[in-house]
Parts: sequence; structure tokens; C-alpha cells
Amino acid sequence: MSKKVFVKTFGCQMNVYDSEKIVDALKIIGYEKSEDLKKADCFILNTCHIRDKAKEKVYHEIGRVRELFLNKNKPLVIVAGCVAQAENNEMLKREPYIDLVIGPQSYHKLNESILKFQKNKSKNEITDFETIEKFNYLSKIQNKKSKVSSFLTIQEGCDKFCHFCVVPYTRGPEYSRPYDQIINEAEILVRNGSKEIILLGQNVNAYNYKNVNKEFRLSDLIMSLEKIDGLGRIRYTTSHPRDMTKDLLDCYKNSKKLMPLVHLPIQSGSNKILKSMNRKHKVEDYISVFNFLKEINCQIEFSSDFIIGYPGEEIEDFENTIKLIDRIKFINSYSFIFSARPGTTASKLKRIDDKITKNRLKIIQEKLFGYQKMKNKSLENKYIDVLIENEIKGQNKFFGRNEYMNSVIVEGNKNLIGKIVQVKISKSNQNTLFGEIDRKKTIKAA
Repeated sequence: MSKKVFVKTFGCQMNVYDSEKIVDALKIIGYEKSEDLKKADCFILNTCHIRDKAKEKVYHEIGRVRELFLNKNKPLVIVAGCVAQAENNEMLKREPYIDLVIGPQSYHKLNESILKFQKNKSKNEITDFETIEKFNYLSKIQNKKSKVSSFLTIQEGCDKFCHFCVVPYTRGPEYSRPYDQIINEAEILVRNGSKEIILLGQNVNAYNYKNVNKEFRLSDLIMSLEKIDGLGRIRYTTSHPRDMTKDLLDCYKNSKKLMPLVHLPIQSGSNKILKSMNRKHKVEDYISVFNFLKEINCQIEFSSDFIIGYPGEEIEDFENTIKLIDRIKFINSYSFIFSARPGTTASKLKRIDDKITKNRLKIIQEKLFGYQKMKNKSLENKYIDVLIENEIKGQNKFFGRNEYMNSVIVEGNKNLIGKIVQVKISKSNQNTLFGEIDRKKTIKAA
């Protein structure tokens, strides 16, 4: 009888991808995924270290598990991900309920570590940077699940060392997976039913893999995925403005499957703050990319990330961020108050008063959400292409996304899943579009 593993995932899409790979790997030693924590023989918490109080959230979750199993046999408790990498052995010292701590570059050692623990009950932390070994191991484990939209990690780590960011310390230096390994995994995903592939990386557009014959960039991957029959949509995230090279920009002209949404975090509209952040690009560089892509295709839209109240941000810097938002009119963006991460350069800088930063965040979000709602409103009474991903539980409704990653809700039936359908949008709100499928128009496989 197989054992049950329950995985809880925090953070970015890469953590979601990692969690799926972890579950696939655990099948080899007899574990099956469970959606019910109470029935778990093993609990894995895949953590994120980007936001404030990430460490405390981990201990809160572990405390919740301890309470749930108070009068039951204790499950094997594993903390994985970026908090595990950052805190390593300290977690075992602070919280005896934790059995194993494993960093994101050591997942190839997870099965071995579990079997060793089951044998001798010896707690351990595994936080070596062994990216090549990890991907070589995980690439041999095929995911046989069918998902309409699938993540595919192509690159990990970061060499940029932005002063606010902990990624170089938790994910290590930039590493690009072998080109053939990625294409092979993509082909398997499509055979299993994926109609959309989202290429992932901490700096996805820094992808650069060299073999004896050629140097492969993100643009090469996109144009190779373009040729896979059955694949309808290609996306990638997260990008750095410094790595928006011309060969990548030209993909928006040459690829029919690359979606017209560019998620390109700028973080601030002030060159002074960008320099302080060590972002290595200027606002003018960002606008140049925007203008170039708009000339290729005026339907291309941008989304971004903003850090509000970064140390040293004065009113002029804040107003420059507002000006940039008004210039680009981002279709969707994420904005956060600066959160100091331990060990980063920015953590040593003087913080701005909380009242000021909260007020600035409110102004920024009202501006961003205004453009988001305006774009959604502009789609009302229009037909858009929607890739239907799944059925909404308990309702005769289905969930899909348009080319710009907007959530779309429609009524329908299960044979719509995995198809791109024409939807007439009837109403919208800030985050979701609602519409009806046009039965007269052709429903096509993605």
C-alpha cells in the first residue's frame, strides 16, 4: 500500500514546478500525492523567501501540522525551498518537529534522504548547490499527468545581485538547462495534453546554453517550441530588462504561438532608485523595449513589478514611477512595499516611514488597478480567444485564460477543456472576464 504525501507550496511559479517534480520523484519510493493533510504520511512545505516574515510563516505552518497530528502518528515533516536554503540547520535546531531540511538545488537527493531517515531516524539538512545533478536526475522522471497549461523550468539562479533580492543566495548562480533536455520535456508535456507551456527562470531571458556546435538563447527555445504540433501557446517569465536582446524581441514578429503579453519587472520609474537597487538598466532602456515591441505589434501589452518605498525614494522618484505607469499603461502589475531581506545590501539601508510608504502604495495601486480595469472594460462586447483549462468545482462553469493571462469564466461542458474557443465578453471586474462561447464560431484544439 502506497504512502501519502501532502505538499504545500508558497511563492513563485518555479516553486509550483518544483513541487510537481518532487511529487513525481517520490512515486519511485512509494508515495502518492494526497489532497488531505490529515491522511498524510509525509508533509512537505515548499517555501519562498521573497516576502517579509517568510521564516515565521514556516514555523506557523509547522505548528499547525503539529496541532493537527497531536494525538496521531507524526508524519515525516520536510521543509524545502528557499527558506530551507537560507536557514538550513538553524531550522532543525529551532523546531524539533522538522525532520529534514532540503534546499531547491538538492531535490535529487530527497528520496535518498527520506529512505535514510526512515532507517535511522537521523535528522538532516541538505543545502548544497548541485543544479546540474538535480536537473539531470529530475529530467529522467516523466510527469504523466495531463495539464492544459504547464510550467517548464529552463533556467535557475541569478548573477544580477539586485540589492533587495535574496535569490542569488537561495538559488545560486545562473544556470541554463541543456537545450535538448528542455525540448524533450516540452514534447512529453504536449503528448500528455499540454496546450500551453510557460518557460520559467529567475532570469528566464538570461538563458544561455552552449554545446560544441551552437549557443542557444531563449529565442532559440521559443522558435523550436513553435514547431511542436499540438502546442498552441508559449509564454515565459520572469524577465530582466537588461536581457531583452534583439533576437528575443524579434520572436514577437516571427512566432505565431508566443503570447502578446510581456511581463517585464522594472521595480521603479526613477533612474536614481534603479541605480541604488543595482538593477543595471535605466527607465529609458525599458521604454525603448516597449516602443520597439509596440511597433512590431500594437496589440502587445506589458505587465510589471514595483517596489514602493525603497530606501532613498523621495517624492520626485515616486512621481517618476507614476509617470512611467501613465506612459506604459500596464495591463496587470504587482506592487509591494519594500521588504528588507536578511543578508542583502538593502537590508542595511535606512527605511522610509511606514505611513509614507503605505500612502504611496495606495496611490500606485489605485493607478495600476485603474488601467487594469480599463483594459478589461475595453474587452466587453468583444470576441477574444480563450484557452479553457479546467472546470470550476461545484458549478457548471469553466475557467480559461485569454492571450493576456486574464482569467475568463464561461458556461460550457468538459469537451471544451484543452481547446481555444471564441468568447464574447459580457462583463468584467478588476481580475476576471465573464462571457459566453460563440457556438457559431469554430472551436479549435490549441
